[in-house]
Amino acid sequence: MTHTRIIPADEIGIAQAAALIGRGLPVAVPTETVYGLAGDARAGEAVAAIYAAKGRPSFNPLIVHVDGMAMAETVACFSRLAHRLATAFWPGPLTMVLPIAPHAPIAPLVTAGLPTVAVRAPAHRVMRALITATGGPLAAPSANASGAISATRAEHVAQSLEGRIELVLDGGPTEVGLESTIVAVEDDRLRLLRPGSITVQMLRSVAGVPVDSCDTGAIEAPGQMLSHYAPTKPLRLGAQQARPGEFLIGFGAVRGDANLSEHGSLAQAAARLFDLLHVADASDAAAIAVAPIPEQDLGLAINDRLRRAAAPRD
Repeated sequence: MTHTRIIPADEIGIAQAAALIGRGLPVAVPTETVYGLAGDARAGEAVAAIYAAKGRPSFNPLIVHVDGMAMAETVACFSRLAHRLATAFWPGPLTMVLPIAPHAPIAPLVTAGLPTVAVRAPAHRVMRALITATGGPLAAPSANASGAISATRAEHVAQSLEGRIELVLDGGPTEVGLESTIVAVEDDRLRLLRPGSITVQMLRSVAGVPVDSCDTGAIEAPGQMLSHYAPTKPLRLGAQQARPGEFLIGFGAVRGDANLSEHGSLAQAAARLFDLLHVADASDAAAIAVAPIPEQDLGLAINDRLRRAAAPRD
């Protein structure tokens, strides 16, 4: 059985990670959002190894991470609107779903058979350095078992994927704490496929077109499965106080056993959400409850993750 090692995300660590990716093996790496499980997006066997390590359904597409526009345009076709969004938000936590570029060097398994590809230029120095070291785009879903709580620390990755991957690069806790915003870019509108720290208001101000939250019911991008980001224990939302046997994650005036943000900061709550779900899941409590989070701005993204985490599981 493979032992999963955690090593510093320094030059030596990045070189070791790049060597493993060159052999077709996935490695866990920090980004500004959550830890990702990175593999060579150009190699079908490497992408299959990502799916296998996560236990991820192959109909669920992956995000392709690039180091900038030159690499991005080998992967996807960029309209004027897409260029505008990239100029405003890249590098950063925005993923765009775009038509695949002709002759794109991407393994078909990355897109799950769709004619579109999800692409992002991350801001985190470690992920960017790893892309440079490997010389090509990296497919990288969140570094956790499929459907489980996303990882915002190296130890979260090791707990979830122990024995399934060889290496985790430890870059400390992630800054944003929620996965990237995902939008499908169309001629005259954006379709929000997954909310994140790039909010609808931010998108509208740059795009100058409507941002619709319509859901076709089809899986077009990561994070759209009904049950996702889930702890092993039952999760109750909108709790003002704990019931017997519950670990209460508070927010603002609802104090709880731990608090996402005592001052009611949505940014702080987003950064701490998955971390506290891990803490609650590891506690002696039989169930988890979470205080109400406002349905506005970044709260939309936080509540999206919580609703999927609390959804019935098959």
